[in-house]
Amino acid sequence: MIPAAGRWLATICPMSTSDDRIAQFENMATADPENEMAHFSLGNAYMQAERAAEAAVSFERCIELNPDMSKAYQLAGEALIKAGWSDRAVEVLNAGYVKAAERGDVMPLEAISSLLDSLGRDAPTISTNVEAVAKAKAAAGDFTCSRTGRDGTQLESPPFKGPIGEWIKDNISAQTWQEWIDQGTKVINELRLDLSRDEDSAAYDQHMHEFLGVPSDLTGS
Repeated sequence: MIPAAGRWLATICPMSTSDDRIAQFENMATADPENEMAHFSLGNAYMQAERAAEAAVSFERCIELNPDMSKAYQLAGEALIKAGWSDRAVEVLNAGYVKAAERGDVMPLEAISSLLDSLGRDAPTISTNVEAVAKAKAAAGDFTCSRTGRDGTQLESPPFKGPIGEWIKDNISAQTWQEWIDQGTKVINELRLDLSRDEDSAAYDQHMHEFLGVPSDLTGS
């Protein structure tokens, strides 16, 4: 469990402008260019700022670093469509559909299928072998992190109380949670956050939510 003294689970307050968040994630991605999560978070920040072309570049870089992250294919496809690069979007979405099917990632699979349909394209045909592997994986009950698309270990209990803690337990692997702890340390150091201050605690929370992909209906943003 996370110590209450940090107060980084406080009620969310506005963190900063989208430009500030973009600058922060740009700095992180530049400082650690092999950090797939930094590029993923940067892509999300660009999308929120309606900078689709730059978001697409960041998500595709994330895919280069971690080709198993089916969610990144979905978001890259969304960004490419918004940027007007439909042909490239189809390529990325087709690859993401196959990857999501291989991994048994149902939510990205359905989202990618819908995006392809919006472009008037059918989802690619999945080979019998891939379909069999996906069914076997689902039957085995393996835990796949919704954030990374990787198999992992489910957290034994929520990292903290409340609906966001429950969502993290149900969707985020222990390995990805540890990655956030490591990334969160970078956030604290780079932004010089003092978690005893409400505004700094709220800033930390928002970075955590963006990093893990916590749904907006839970964060209130």
